[in-house]
Amino acid sequence: MIYLTFDDGPTPEITTWVLDQLKKHQAKATFFCIGSNIEKHPEIFKAIQLQGHVIANHTQNHIKGWQHSVETYLNDVELTQEHIKNFSINSIENSSEEKNKKLFRPPHGQIKKSQGKALIKNGYEIIMWSILTFDWDNNITKYSCLRNAFKANSGDIVVFHDSIKASKNMQYVLPIFLEYYKEKGFSFEVLN
Repeated sequence: MIYLTFDDGPTPEITTWVLDQLKKHQAKATFFCIGSNIEKHPEIFKAIQLQGHVIANHTQNHIKGWQHSVETYLNDVELTQEHIKNFSINSIENSSEEKNKKLFRPPHGQIKKSQGKALIKNGYEIIMWSILTFDWDNNITKYSCLRNAFKANSGDIVVFHDSIKASKNMQYVLPIFLEYYKEKGFSFEVLN
């Protein structure tokens, strides 16, 4: 089992393409969404849910924790949680929030200890990763990105990005990654 995650969406064209790939390979994933993108693209946000994927929080404005106070950071996270609740296709009490335990991933992996403690106190589960594909990095080739992804083993949390910046590498790697691991007998599951 591998846990696929996608950060930074929903993004027009890119997220929709990811959803098509996941459906084609019977794969489920967890989408760490940016609140401002949920606001701009509610139809894509709903499509993620309709296909049975899990929604998680990635802040309202993709802010770096190290550059902000605890209060500012928590307000940014809570605003996104409100968008997740308000744009959810199901009652948040009966599905997403209860099922997902308010999953959160800090942008860039940057979070102060004090911010982490405050988030946990507010009921969030902080999710990092074990495999970073570096799909957003335009200084690496799509082949290097694929090599990074192929380091995944059972139980790993793999990070891709459904963003324009990452699209060139991610759109090359994801179909190959899904096919390869599916042929090896792996399933792709959501975090919860």
